[in-house]
Amino acid sequence: MSANADGDVLYSVEDRIARITINRPERRNALTWAAIEELLEHLATAKADPDVRVVVLSGAGEAAFCSGVDLSDMSAGRSHGTLHEARGRVAELFARLWSLGKPVIAAVRGFAVAGGFGLALACDLVVCSDDSVFAAPEIDIGLWPFMITVPLVRSMPAKQALELMLTGRRVGAVEALRMGFVNRVVPASELDAATGELASTLAAKSPAAMRLGRDSFYAVWDMAAAEALAVLHPLLTVAVGTDDATEGIAAFREKRPPEWRGV
Repeated sequence: MSANADGDVLYSVEDRIARITINRPERRNALTWAAIEELLEHLATAKADPDVRVVVLSGAGEAAFCSGVDLSDMSAGRSHGTLHEARGRVAELFARLWSLGKPVIAAVRGFAVAGGFGLALACDLVVCSDDSVFAAPEIDIGLWPFMITVPLVRSMPAKQALELMLTGRRVGAVEALRMGFVNRVVPASELDAATGELASTLAAKSPAAMRLGRDSFYAVWDMAAAEALAVLHPLLTVAVGTDDATEGIAAFREKRPPEWRGV
């Protein structure tokens, strides 16, 4: 097991699962610019580590997964040039999640609002506690949730996403499941166990197939059908040629568990 116990974002690895935790519970895990940089760094570490097969993203404490960008920090921390350029790091965070090559699960308890709503939906899967609340309330302070538009419209019907952005209203866990942007709702006391079980299930799959398949999913998301099939066809040939595919087919025939190499 490896871990860091300092900073606004914690990182640990155990049993092939990397756990990234936003660690600002006193501020409902609102993100400073420094915390965004830490998230980017930890995601890069997880991507490069062959021992990591799954990432679980969560917030410390019971009140919130993430409440978006810390407004008190909004005009400070210009470590990446202008404030306009710094805001672009949020877009980079979403892009890094989608290009990770490994599945990412958002474990949501409490509030996931504003940028935190988008951060959760930028993950591949969302498991939330039954006391979770989702919202894009920027309209109520004269702003608009520009940066999270993409993860929202990729996670639910467009008109439902637009309604949430227009009204800023809060959505509970049960409605979130019905709307389709949450995969599972569990009692708060079972969130860690349910997320861990799902992460372990994913970690047991072929890393090579997971990487190729997940990358292809995001690559063809916005393509027309004919264009998408032209991309997917050669990838099937690539997948069949991997060592993991050879091992998986052999294990199936021999009725034994496969031993993945990740290539």
